[in-house]
Amino acid sequence: MDESRREEILSQGRPGPYWPAEPMLGGWYTEEEVEAATKAIRDSMDPTTVGFGFICPEIVEFEESFAKYCGAAEAISINGAGTGLDMAIMCLDLEPGDEVIVPAINFRAAAMAVVGQGGRVVWCEVDPRTFNVDPEDVERRITPRTRAIFPVHMNGLSAPMDELLEIAERNPHPRHGALKVIGDAARAGAGGYKGTKIGAKGWMTVFSFHTMKLMTTLGEGGAITTDDAEAARRLRGIRQFGGAHDGWGTNYKMTKVQAAVGLVQLRRLDEMTAKRVKAARKRDEMLRGIPELTLPYEPPGYDHTYYLYTMLVPRAWAGEKRDRLLHIMEEAYGVGCGVYNRPVYADSGYLREQTAGQELPLSDALSARLFCMALHPLMTEAEQEYMAAALWAAVEQVRCEA
Repeated sequence: MDESRREEILSQGRPGPYWPAEPMLGGWYTEEEVEAATKAIRDSMDPTTVGFGFICPEIVEFEESFAKYCGAAEAISINGAGTGLDMAIMCLDLEPGDEVIVPAINFRAAAMAVVGQGGRVVWCEVDPRTFNVDPEDVERRITPRTRAIFPVHMNGLSAPMDELLEIAERNPHPRHGALKVIGDAARAGAGGYKGTKIGAKGWMTVFSFHTMKLMTTLGEGGAITTDDAEAARRLRGIRQFGGAHDGWGTNYKMTKVQAAVGLVQLRRLDEMTAKRVKAARKRDEMLRGIPELTLPYEPPGYDHTYYLYTMLVPRAWAGEKRDRLLHIMEEAYGVGCGVYNRPVYADSGYLREQTAGQELPLSDALSARLFCMALHPLMTEAEQEYMAAALWAAVEQVRCEA
């Protein structure tokens, strides 16, 4: 995108509505979802034998379809990914002092799940190109108290699962054996890793179908995939007041209508993701050539879904100048940008207290440079061009001010 074209685009003003950095609807709906929801409601009107059911055929079909899509033996549908993270950590049966390694650059949900089950969060650094856990740093932080590694598949890109599974095997817990690897795939449904889908590798993988995510089941919902039959049985028990597992449980179920809509969203997921990837590739072309920006990275053998379009400013712009860039984008051009994510302890006083004394200098430095600009498959070409032109102009302004 040359300078004259950028000036022409900006002179015409923003061509559409304001897009926040993380749009409010990720997987969008068609009439097919509306019809599926309506049918599920109408089919539930018999008060004697049907109703909305418990684990009804729609839920069973959705779970079977989602497991097949991910390449996992089992999928357990739930009412949200936060619930799923809690359930996964419950299955570790943590004892006082047990540790779980969690990337510091993250949303707070994973760490909250560990603390909520009485575990100790051990923060680890991330790879500055992928924003996923750094396997070498993970291994350095393992102790005899480590029970699990808890990677997030960050912003649509798979974590390095093979390396993490190898580390888990060669650093067994003295009593429980190989460490468990639990994936947080809330932002990465449909992502690929070395010929598999996210959800095929690891002890458990937790997915979100929240309104912002790559597919959504009426605003909330989630699923857990696993190849461990006993773990699946326990998860189903936790979800439904103990169930067949005959242990502690409560009500964490997805609804019949959500599952019916989820089946449609799942059938459309690859199509929606392909459009998102196409939009990201187009943006790469329009932004390539800005020397101050490091664009998203997709390692060989990975399939990025670009849930968020994550960039870096140079080290010299860390902090104040990065924030100035985001301010210009918002105020001068009306383009949503945000930082996803700062280290968890920077945003949560509660978790900062729980992990006091841990220092993550690389995560602190990296989080001062990263930012995300709004991206969505339904953006028009004109909107994409405007956002790219705005970012070129904002970078030039910060460069001149510097």
